[in-house]
This record gives sequence, C-alpha cells and structure tokens, in this order.
Amino acid sequence: MTGNLYRGQAGLPFSSSLRVYEPLEAFPPEQQRQLVADSSKIRSRAAVENAELQASLGRITRTGGDPFPTGRTDLVRMTRVPGGRHTAADNATDVTTGASVQDKDTPDAGRLLYCPSQLVIRAGLAANALMDGVHSPLADLLIPVSQRDKHQARIDRINAGEEAKRVHTRASTWGIPFSWFSLFAESDRKDVVESDGHILTVRVWTPLTEALDRARFAVAHLALAAPDLDMLDDLTQLTEWLELFHVQSMVELDYGAVADKVYPDESPMDVRLGIECLAEGDMTGAAAAYRRLASRWIPIRQLARAS
Repeated sequence: MTGNLYRGQAGLPFSSSLRVYEPLEAFPPEQQRQLVADSSKIRSRAAVENAELQASLGRITRTGGDPFPTGRTDLVRMTRVPGGRHTAADNATDVTTGASVQDKDTPDAGRLLYCPSQLVIRAGLAANALMDGVHSPLADLLIPVSQRDKHQARIDRINAGEEAKRVHTRASTWGIPFSWFSLFAESDRKDVVESDGHILTVRVWTPLTEALDRARFAVAHLALAAPDLDMLDDLTQLTEWLELFHVQSMVELDYGAVADKVYPDESPMDVRLGIECLAEGDMTGAAAAYRRLASRWIPIRQLARAS
C-alpha cells in the first residue's frame, strides 16, 4: 500500500455507501465523549477512508483466521450542516490525496454531524447475509465457525449498550440500489473528487427530512401503481431505517470508485420520473426511465461475474 486510498482500491470491487450523519445529542453520553475526542484529532475525510481501507485489507491477511474487526479502532466520519460557501480556491485541493474537489458546497461554520463506522455490527450483518446466501458453503471455508462465534460475542457486548440501536451506514457492491436514488434530487449538494483525470468519488448530500419526504412520496405512489415491484419493499425498509435517526441529520450517498464509470449520473432523476410515470399510468415513460437506468447500471453489475 502506498497510503493513497484510491490507488489502494485498484482491483477491488466497486463499493458504494449510504450514510446518515447525526448531531452530537443523538448519541448516548459515553459515545458523545468519544466523538468529541475523535473530532479534536482533525482527521481529513481522505485519511479516514484510507485508514479504513488499509485496516480491512489487513484483516483478511492477518494470521489466526479472524477476518472480523475488533472495534478497538473504529473510525468516525464528520461533516457540518451547510451554512455557507467557501471560494473555489479554498476548495480546490484535498490536502491528503492531492485531488481536486469541484462543486463543493462546504460550510465555513455550522454544527458538526457524525457518522460512526460501526464496523463490528456491520461486519456481523454482512457475514450473516453471506451465510444465508447461495455462497454459504464457501462462507464456511472463508469464515470458520469459531471465528463467527468470537465475533458474535463482540456484537453481544455492543448490543448490551445503547450505541447499536441505529446502524448509520448501508453498503452496496457492484452498483447502487435504485431505491437509494429516490432519496436525492438533481439540486442536492454534490462533492466531486477528481485526480489525474479520473473521478475518484462523488458524494451527494441531502437533509434527512428531504430524504424522508422523497422516500414516502415514492412508497405512496408505488404502493398504488406497482405494489408487486421489488423496489417498493426496498423503499419501505429504507424509510423505516431513516425514521430511526435525529431530525437534524444529513444523508450522504457516496458513489465510491464506480463514479468514474457513471458520472455525470442522472439516476436520481430517472428514478423520480419512472415513479411519476407509473403513478400517472404512463407505462411508456416508465419503461423509458428504466431503460436509461438499466443501460447505465447493468454493465456495472455484470462486472461482478467477470473473470
């Protein structure tokens, strides 16, 4: 590893994340103290991403056969409630990666919001999904029962406290679920991070209240127009998840490295138009919106099966 997050991602599956950032008062007192301590270290976003990637690669190569995070060095991402704009010169470069940042709507003052990584809980959920899936025989080889039992003990310790009530991050590999796009609009704040002529990632931000309104709008219309659509179930679960968080939270869609393949991306608009067309009985318009989405994302998902 060279220490550069994006060079370190070469050859890895595309991974995208949907995150919720909450104000300090949304967390239990003990966790509040830890978050304040972490924020005082002034770690850049790129440094957090790089440390998390290197730690994940280290876990799968360490001796002992335990691929799970222990939680001892869990990281926290931070942002501020938008309250102003810096000049283009202020936002021209990410000092850690040397990457240029465009269209960045960075506040110069405001409340800090926090998104803890919660890797222990999330790793447990991912392992359970793997064990329940078609790859479970392979999972038995990759994750020995003894290691799963050890990790379950870590999860049980966390569940005994208050911090496990809300999992702040959802992850997806080889593409972004269409339901996630329903939370965002073309006018939302975007951070486009570039380096050496490539888009390293795109992050789209919206207030939780806006995301919830859009999700509920989509659920209401799909429930009437297309109740058998799988996306309705996804959106219903997404809405219930968002309702767990503080009303002053922010929601972030982090494209990750797949952004270089699809950006500029009109998926939020296509999802919205598709839902509106279904609600109006315009099957031609809905089909056209789906074709645009499919032409953009099916080739990405096919990479998961490429040799």
